[in-house]
Amino acid sequence: MDSFIFLAEGFEEIEAVAVIDILRRGGMSPTVVSITGNQTVIGSHGISVVADTLFETTDFSTGKILILPGGMPGTKHLGEHEGLQKLLIQYHAAGKYLAAICAAPSVLGDLNLLQGKTAVVYPGYEAHLSGAKITTEAAVADDKIITGRSPGSVFDFALRILTVLQGQTVVDSVVGGMIIPRRIG
Repeated sequence: MDSFIFLAEGFEEIEAVAVIDILRRGGMSPTVVSITGNQTVIGSHGISVVADTLFETTDFSTGKILILPGGMPGTKHLGEHEGLQKLLIQYHAAGKYLAAICAAPSVLGDLNLLQGKTAVVYPGYEAHLSGAKITTEAAVADDKIITGRSPGSVFDFALRILTVLQGQTVVDSVVGGMIIPRRIG
């Protein structure tokens, strides 16, 4: 369990499933965590995903990174979950990685975890990134924070996570195996 990805009702399916898939292709072991109290979580487009575990029964001490997919109202639910808020703050204080895509960087911004960092967010959520230098890149890593802009940038986002945690050789292998255009990764 080197990474944890969190699902709330209304999460953006492609941002969760594509990240899980790409990280697994890159040799990581993401654990899918439901914050709903139920293992089956329904995404914003009606697709059900079965989580590996529930938030309240998970030991997060072994993780290297916490990952938040966007989507609405999934992002809102992630931001309201007090246990997840505390965990994000704890990981940040410990110097561990945090990653969020689409609207979900707003959760990090609302917790003041993006102060002085370069970050991206889905258009319209910029006000939540108080203290951050906002860019329009597909995905950006700044120190221990990785953010992605939209569902369309999910490959860039997942490959940025892999680059930071697994290295360029692994990314090159995944990109080659998936035949992803070279502009990504």
